[in-house]
Amino acid sequence: MRHEFDVVIIGGGLVGLSLARALAGSGLRQALIEQQLPASAPGDEAWDSRVYALSPGSAAFLDDCGAWQRLPHERVARVETMRVHGDDPGARLEFSAYDAGLRELAFIVENRRLQLALREAAREQDLRVYCPAGWTTLEFRADDIALGLEDGTELLARLVIGADGSESRVRMHAGITVRASDYRQLGVVANFSCEKPHRDVAFQWFRRDGVLALLPLPGNRVSMVWSIAEEPGRGLLALADAALAAEVESACSGVLGTLRMITPAAGFPLKLQRVTQFTKPRLALVGDAAHNVHPLAGQGVNLGFRDARVLARVLKDRGPQGDCGDYALLRRYERARREDVLAMEVATDGLQKLFNNDAVFLAGARNLGLKLVDRQPWLKSFLVHHAVA
Repeated sequence: MRHEFDVVIIGGGLVGLSLARALAGSGLRQALIEQQLPASAPGDEAWDSRVYALSPGSAAFLDDCGAWQRLPHERVARVETMRVHGDDPGARLEFSAYDAGLRELAFIVENRRLQLALREAAREQDLRVYCPAGWTTLEFRADDIALGLEDGTELLARLVIGADGSESRVRMHAGITVRASDYRQLGVVANFSCEKPHRDVAFQWFRRDGVLALLPLPGNRVSMVWSIAEEPGRGLLALADAALAAEVESACSGVLGTLRMITPAAGFPLKLQRVTQFTKPRLALVGDAAHNVHPLAGQGVNLGFRDARVLARVLKDRGPQGDCGDYALLRRYERARREDVLAMEVATDGLQKLFNNDAVFLAGARNLGLKLVDRQPWLKSFLVHHAVA
């Protein structure tokens, strides 16, 4: 069988689904290919160990997509303050939504609940979904791309969008080069109940052994992300629940009192990936397929949502007779996103290297830098307004 579409999105994760929703009403015939069956809906009492810190800009985009309003509000936490500690006891930097004239700095949302909200929203549009479905061939031609699915179905698309993650097969088949830097670190995640209220504060410690963050969840709960070298990271994952909770409690100087684990710990490798181009004729990359940054700034998924937002706008503005796969059109998307992505790559990579360095002069410089920034309200306001977009 052969089916023709204007846009085929490969990858049904958060960014791929949000892009499909953002293109609803554009007049473009869409299909989405996802290899994995979606995870089952989470239970009312279960907490997802994978959470995202979504900027207010991302929340507004998801609201436009019809997904934000589908999230149970009692499962979403607001971040009103962020406290950043250096590896010197006196080095501290605090960001306040109130001081910046904002209601919040971020929202903490569980992965599976956000996935479910986007899938439910996508059912309201004319979107052909192939799931579970794998693809075997990707043939670039002058006027379209031919996609061969594992069951023998052939799809013809004016534009293919790779939203298939950091190990993107779409990117590989398109011959787009990626430069990767392995941080030799693990991101260890787990959720805890805490003795003391977090008061909507997100905490972050830049330690000599990595970066530890505690993000507020509804109620007296927090979500941990500890970016740490591989060997000690595997050691954390091997600990019993009570021992890991005690380790985290000690690492954060008991700021939230006694901690108790409420989800199993999990770990994932950390790396920086820079692609040489986001687009080719009839192809665009979004999300982790286009960039992969260190999680210390919590901006990875926000970058992906900004990709989807900008690409959807570019495609909608193409004109009634415009070719959605035209390279000149797609280059507009790449130019619009390149600066934002590069700034985040440089910032997160620079901070990772600065704080994972034993040089004495760097220790003094990085802690002094935190203190100096904390004394400059205009600079803190600038950084906050850039991060919440």
